[in-house]
Amino acid sequence: MVDINEKNEQEWKPSVNPWIMVIPVMLAVFIYVLDGTIGNVALPHMAGSFSATRDESMWILTSYLIAAGIVIPAVDFFSKVFGRKNFFIISIMLFTIASMLCGMAKNIEFMIIARVLQGFGGGGILPISQAIMIESFDKEKRGLAMSVFGMGIILAPIIGPVLGGWITDNWTWPWIFYINVPFGCFAALLCHRLLEDPPYAKRQKNVKIDVKGFIYLTIWLITLQTVLDKGNNADWFNATWIRWTFGVSMVACVLFFHSQLTNKESLVDLSVFKDRNFSTGTIIQVVIQAVLYASLAILPQFLQSMMGYTAFLSGATMMPRGFGSLTAMILTAFLTNRVDNRLMAVIGLSLIGGASLAFGALNLQISNMNIAIPNFFMGMGMGLSMIPIINLSVDTLKNEQMTNATGIQNLLKNIGSAIGTSLVATMLTRFAQMHQYMLVGKLHDLNSVFVERLQAAMGTLSLYTEPLTAHYMSQYTLYGQLIKQSNLWAFIDSFRIFGVLCLMVIPLMLLIKKPKKSVIKVEENFR
Repeated sequence: MVDINEKNEQEWKPSVNPWIMVIPVMLAVFIYVLDGTIGNVALPHMAGSFSATRDESMWILTSYLIAAGIVIPAVDFFSKVFGRKNFFIISIMLFTIASMLCGMAKNIEFMIIARVLQGFGGGGILPISQAIMIESFDKEKRGLAMSVFGMGIILAPIIGPVLGGWITDNWTWPWIFYINVPFGCFAALLCHRLLEDPPYAKRQKNVKIDVKGFIYLTIWLITLQTVLDKGNNADWFNATWIRWTFGVSMVACVLFFHSQLTNKESLVDLSVFKDRNFSTGTIIQVVIQAVLYASLAILPQFLQSMMGYTAFLSGATMMPRGFGSLTAMILTAFLTNRVDNRLMAVIGLSLIGGASLAFGALNLQISNMNIAIPNFFMGMGMGLSMIPIINLSVDTLKNEQMTNATGIQNLLKNIGSAIGTSLVATMLTRFAQMHQYMLVGKLHDLNSVFVERLQAAMGTLSLYTEPLTAHYMSQYTLYGQLIKQSNLWAFIDSFRIFGVLCLMVIPLMLLIKKPKKSVIKVEENFR
C-alpha cells in the first residue's frame, strides 16, 4: 500500500505557476534578512537618539535575533494551528507593523520591545519560505529554485550595510525601518492571492504545544545570547555571572533536546537528523553562516578604524561580494543539473577559504582592488557553496518534513551567526593584546630600528617644542603605531582563521550522498 502522505506529496502541485509564487515569498525573505544587518551602520545614530551607551544599543540587534530564534523551531506547530499560509501572512504582517513601531521609537526600551516583536514576526518567514520554495517545484527544478532562494539570504545581508549607510546619511535612521512597511504589505497581499497550502500543511485540529520544550528553548536562547553579547566585555568566564549564565544556558539546552527526544508531542522532530545529508549539510551551513556574518562585522570595521573610510564607503565595499553572488546564481542555475552539486559546493568552500586567506594578507598600503577582488570571489564562493548545500541537505527528505526540517536548520544557522559575530569580537580583542605584548618587547634602546625611528621623530618635533617634550611625544607616536599594527595583525589572524575553517569543512562533503541524476534543459525550468 502507498502511504497517504507520500501519495499527497506525489499528487499535489500548486495551481499557480511556482515562478509567480516566488515573487512575494522572496520579497518577504529579502526584507527579513536585510533587517539583520541594515541597522549595523546606524547603531551609533540610534544610540545617540536614545542617549544610550554602545553596550545598551547592542540589544537593538540582539533582541531581534533572540526573538527570531525562539519562534523558528515553533514554526511547524504554529503552521498546524493556523495553517501554514495563514501563519506566513501573520508573520509578514507582524514584522511589518513592528518595523513601523521601530521607526516611531523615542527611547531604547520601546525600541527593544518593537525589535522583539519584529523578531517574532520574522522568525517564521525564512523556514516557511524555504519549505514553500522546495515543495512548489519538482525535484529536477529545485536546484534552480534554491539558487533564487540562496541569493536572497546571501545578497540581503551584504546590501544591508550599504543601504543602511546611505539612508542614515541622506535621510534619518527611522527610515531603515519604514521602508519595510510598503514592501511588507505588498508581500502579504500577494501571498494571500497566490499561495496555497498542500494537504499536509493545512490547519489541523487538537494540536498541542510542547510547553516545557518551549520554555527550555526560550531560556537556552536568551541566556546564550546574553553570554555571547556581554562575554567579551565581562572578560568571559573570569566573571562569576557569566559562568552562572552559561551554566543555566547549557542546562536548558540539554533539557530542551532531552524533551524533544522523549516527548511524543515535541516542539520539533529531531528524527530528521537521522538523514545524513540533512545533518551534514546543516553543519556546513552553520559554519558558512558564521563566517559570512563575522566577516560582514569586521571588514567594515577594519576599513573605518584602520583605513579611515566613512560608514557608507565601508558598506559600499561589500558590493563586489554581491556581484560575486549574482555570478554564482547564474552559474548554479545552468550547472545545477549538469554538474554534481557536491563538486560545486567544494569549489565554493575553496573560494571562500582562499578569499579569506587573501584578506589575511592585507596591510595599510592597500588599494581598493585589494578589497574588491577577494570580496568578489568570497561572494561567488558563498553562492556556489550555500545554494547547492541547501539543496543537497533536503534532497532526501519528504515534503511533509520540510517545514520542521527548515525550522531546525534555520535555528542552528541563526545560532551560528550569533556565535560567529560574538567570537570574532573576542578574537580581535585577544589577538590585538597578544600582538601588542609581543611587539612592545621590541621598543628598547638595543633595537637599532627603534632608536633610529625615535631619533628621527624627535628631530622633527624638536623644531616645535623643547627636547624633553619632543622625546615623550616621539615615544607616544611610535607606541600609537605599535597599537595600530597590533590591531592590524588581529584582523589578519581573524581572516586567516576564517579561511582555514572553511577549508577544514570540505572533507565533510564526502559524507553527503550523491543526489539522483536528473538531466533537463535549463530553459525548461522556467515553464
